[in-house]
Amino acid sequence: MLKQVKGRWACLFLDFRFYLARKTIEAEKDNAKIKGAVVPFQTKLQQAGQMLIGIGSHFASSPLLVVTDSWFGNRSLWRPVRDALGDRFQLLSRLRCNNVLYAQPDASQPGQRGRRRKYGKRREVCAYDAVVMLKTLKRPVRVVWVFRKTQWVTMFSTDLELSVIQIIEYYGARWKIESGFKELKQDIGSRTSQCRNAQAVNNHLQFCMMASTITWIYVDRLKADPERRHKVKGRTSFAFSDVRRLIAEAALNDDFDKVCPKPGNPTKNSLMAVLLSMVA
Repeated sequence: MLKQVKGRWACLFLDFRFYLARKTIEAEKDNAKIKGAVVPFQTKLQQAGQMLIGIGSHFASSPLLVVTDSWFGNRSLWRPVRDALGDRFQLLSRLRCNNVLYAQPDASQPGQRGRRRKYGKRREVCAYDAVVMLKTLKRPVRVVWVFRKTQWVTMFSTDLELSVIQIIEYYGARWKIESGFKELKQDIGSRTSQCRNAQAVNNHLQFCMMASTITWIYVDRLKADPERRHKVKGRTSFAFSDVRRLIAEAALNDDFDKVCPKPGNPTKNSLMAVLLSMVA
């Protein structure tokens, strides 16, 4: 989930899947088993669609705008999720270099014979912002061309109500997903697991994701923005490591025991008990 926290975008993890190659599953290797059973094979697009449907079903009344790179921005992801969640699911992605765009078809004329055209004339553009037909999704989309440094970057959104500024901002926030992976692996330590059992690895990653998300929730509730410890030219916003330092300082405070009680003095409704039940 992409969320603005103290004026900057952050990635909060909600779900994950391990991708296993078909040959690994067919060989019934140990890392392809959970609780002794071999997991069924799924493509990356099927896994992504399954996660989105689950999240969308949990937040049943909320619109879902999914921001992806060009690899995921295709019909194989769009169609099954759209069928499951309906009109509240929208997609914002980058166009592939081989995508073909068409103008919106003209309205049928009185007395016109034959079926109404699905696609208008093929568009050849240099710089444009328009609603066009995207053949891969078989639906109208809003396309935005942006000149960045030395080349044009093309984005599209199935949500026709989004403005050009919103499309650019939301797609720019997509990079925070990549930053979130780095925070999860290096700052939280998900890649240093010593587990060998598939279920143990799964649990380890669940705890790491929970720690990352709670870190961003913590900073979102602070009254003042955290101060950046290591100044970088051109960057004024705080870093993930700055938030970790604040949490470490808070953990040394005497009042921290009220939230995380010491061993031997359990609190029935402590925060840690609630978080552990969520992970379980």
